[in-house]
Amino acid sequence: MPPRRPGRGRGGPAGGPPAAGRGGAPAAGHGAAAGGGPQVPAQHVQAVGVRRPPPGTSGRRLMVTTNHYAVDMATGTIHHYDVVVTPDTLPAKFNFMLVNRLQEVIAPAVFTPRAAYDGRKNMFAPQELNLGQTRSATFDVTTEDPDPNNTSGKGPKVYKIRLSWVASINSEVLARFLQGQQSNDNTILTAITALNVVIRMQPSLLHPFNARSFFTNAETRDIGGGIELWRGYFQSIRPAIRRMLINVDISTAAMYKDGPLMNTCLAFLNFRNPADLTIGRFEERDRLRLSRFISNLRVDVRALPPVQPQTGPRRNRRPRAIQGVTKAAASGISFERNGQKITIAQYYRQVYNYNLKFPNIVCVEVGNKGDIIPIELCEVIPAQMIKKQLSPDVTSKFVEFSTKVPAERLQSIQQAFGVLAYGQSEYVRQFGLTVQPNAQPLSTPARVLNPPTLRYGPGSKQPTVDPRSGSWNLVDKKFHTPKGFDRWVVIVYENPRRFDVQVAQGVVRGLLTACDAVGMPVRERDPIIRHENPQGQVSEQLKAAGQACNQKNKGFPNLIVAIIPDGATDLYVAIKHFGDVLTGVPTQCMKANKCARAREQYYANICLKVNVKLGGVNSIPDPRSVAFLTDPKNPTVVMGADVMHPPPGAKDRPSFAALVANVDSHTSKYVADLRVQTGRREMINDLEDMSQRMLSMYMNYGKNVEKKANSEPKRIIFYRDGVSEGEFQQVVDLELPRLRKACQNLKINPKITLLITGKRHHVRFFPQNPRDADRSGNCQAGTVVDEEIVNPIEFDWYLQSHAGLLGTSRPAHYIVLHDENNLNSDGLQALTFALCHVYARATRSVSIPAPVYYAHIVCSRAKIHYDPSEQLNLSDSATVVSDAASILEKYKDKFKRVHGTQSFLMYFS
Repeated sequence: MPPRRPGRGRGGPAGGPPAAGRGGAPAAGHGAAAGGGPQVPAQHVQAVGVRRPPPGTSGRRLMVTTNHYAVDMATGTIHHYDVVVTPDTLPAKFNFMLVNRLQEVIAPAVFTPRAAYDGRKNMFAPQELNLGQTRSATFDVTTEDPDPNNTSGKGPKVYKIRLSWVASINSEVLARFLQGQQSNDNTILTAITALNVVIRMQPSLLHPFNARSFFTNAETRDIGGGIELWRGYFQSIRPAIRRMLINVDISTAAMYKDGPLMNTCLAFLNFRNPADLTIGRFEERDRLRLSRFISNLRVDVRALPPVQPQTGPRRNRRPRAIQGVTKAAASGISFERNGQKITIAQYYRQVYNYNLKFPNIVCVEVGNKGDIIPIELCEVIPAQMIKKQLSPDVTSKFVEFSTKVPAERLQSIQQAFGVLAYGQSEYVRQFGLTVQPNAQPLSTPARVLNPPTLRYGPGSKQPTVDPRSGSWNLVDKKFHTPKGFDRWVVIVYENPRRFDVQVAQGVVRGLLTACDAVGMPVRERDPIIRHENPQGQVSEQLKAAGQACNQKNKGFPNLIVAIIPDGATDLYVAIKHFGDVLTGVPTQCMKANKCARAREQYYANICLKVNVKLGGVNSIPDPRSVAFLTDPKNPTVVMGADVMHPPPGAKDRPSFAALVANVDSHTSKYVADLRVQTGRREMINDLEDMSQRMLSMYMNYGKNVEKKANSEPKRIIFYRDGVSEGEFQQVVDLELPRLRKACQNLKINPKITLLITGKRHHVRFFPQNPRDADRSGNCQAGTVVDEEIVNPIEFDWYLQSHAGLLGTSRPAHYIVLHDENNLNSDGLQALTFALCHVYARATRSVSIPAPVYYAHIVCSRAKIHYDPSEQLNLSDSATVVSDAASILEKYKDKFKRVHGTQSFLMYFS
């Protein structure tokens, strides 16, 4: 047995996907072809949100292909069982192996036909299992058969699996739901969960998987750093109008490269020789990075024959999970053995007659008890998924590997359908599911909506513009409300040899020309240019630049322009913290490699950001094209909310909740609020206070700036991002009352419409006719689908509001949870599409409404609210603190809101 470090015993991580919700057992339903016209749910049917109205009619009609396949289901009863595996800390893959052995070896008579299992807490059977009168039973399961030659008295490790019957439901319930005759309740959700478990059971036994995808090594790419990318297949069975559909897509996973652990460690750190891992040459920062990267990685430890042969048979060595990297080398870690103090290196020499090749490099700790193993003796087991946050470089390669143009993606989806081979799965057959082997991706009706007309400012040769294919340009246009600046400074953080004063002066000229073109007045034409060390004290450097500006112009700068090297994230955070939080001076960062030889378009894009940071408005929707938003009798506030959670593997880190809302009558000028809350809690805890603050700012702006006699909002359109289906009811029960309470506190009573914005799905649309495609081969901006593939009860639709650039565009999915404004399909879809055109940072329509997009940006910039010198490491993924409450209070205490002057501006643009 390898040596153990004293006092380092620890339990295995829980890990894995959460268990599916409990409740009634799932039901199968009747397969039925869609058709017969639009379906409207029966009057008695209850929905989680708003019941589906008739589909919209506006726009140009067409047909698109979607990545769904029809599935038929036989009538029958499915039985739901609760599963408890002891110990309860085993990974889902191991649980699958245990349950498979239970069904095939331990108790095959009980499990005929086989039951489907989700890897955690739920099992579904097509017939009731014979578990006795109590309808529950406990089974002892081992991973191997007992050895008849074993005389030691120790057999294989025994795991206990307890099954308890929960409920059963006739599939007619699901059939009625698909026909719009049955309410959407927990029974229906569990039924759909069951069917998903059934179609995923076979691949989960054979391949590495995550929640809804499995991956094979048929198509891989080695991207270095000890990482491979694997192509995978996504599948999800979903309810649609009058039938069930299977959504099929391709997906990608990052995997640890198998082979010697030494190679993985060297590749990750970009080291050439094992000697680079020697203590003294191996920096503590690199040790921590490596420890985070390989924590929970499972390895095989090479079996060495001991000098003293063991009596009795030797047990097979099981894979071990890495807990971390030691701070000392094998020759420097000592422990007591037989009353003598020896090192790790000496231990292997004495017990196994093995001289370590690299005794002076770090080791790894493995297993629950912290056994210490030399790296050279470890082999990385194949097919292990990386569930940690990826570096920006790896992420870009991940995206590149995942990106396929629409035609290629559709072809890959059709190939994936063949790989899934539903007809060959015994689980799919036994549960009465039928997918035709020659099935083709479904066609569905769609419409292309007309974009809103956008209005620019006085002096524009073209004062209005009708976007074409989701984009437009700034040629011959002045900003609607341009804001200039009198004094500014330019600070260059790039090496002067690569970015000298002449290059910097060229950037100044380019920016001035662009400002003049869009109507932004700039008084100072020769700003101070300073080169600074990016490793220095950024706040002191910026203060010094401000003082120099004050001496020159008798006033501090209105704008700080910083030119930074590529990848200088910490520098960017420090600059933003100084400007947005400490001083309230707007800052604009530009990457040196982009602005050095930039053209007019680049500087025009910079002006889009600078103008709104200074309080200007770039463009507004023409009131005639968005009458609902700009109706003076019904002032409207549009809100976007999002919550950002800590990265995978991070412990005791907070989440950040953002709320963004317009303050003007044109829904083009936005303000934001950001709060710290308990990690991984999706519901926004401070929503009452945040929304009250937004509404107050709206009313103050209307009264003091727009000079309205009555600035009280009559309507609120609230877009909520990042909420899963299982959390919809919580939004209605928790967040909607908080929004209402904020209105009550202000003594206003606006009508509220609440929608969920979803992007984490695998629904894709493909144009059938070349004239219906944009230049990238995607469906055109404004393509909306609200028939056939949508929910049979809930009010939802898909809108692809942006033009494609790379790969296959993903439409946004909208679900209406609450609507006091009584908006129909056309009204809400047009309103949503219009809000995708008021994103100030681009002359393109974006994939989700601007306030939601802004809320996401505000969340992602949480770092700027902390003093960079505190080094809280918000992006790191392995901090363990015993008291979660105290660490949350620490983050709340250190959190700083944006400066008062910036709180009224779009500092986040």
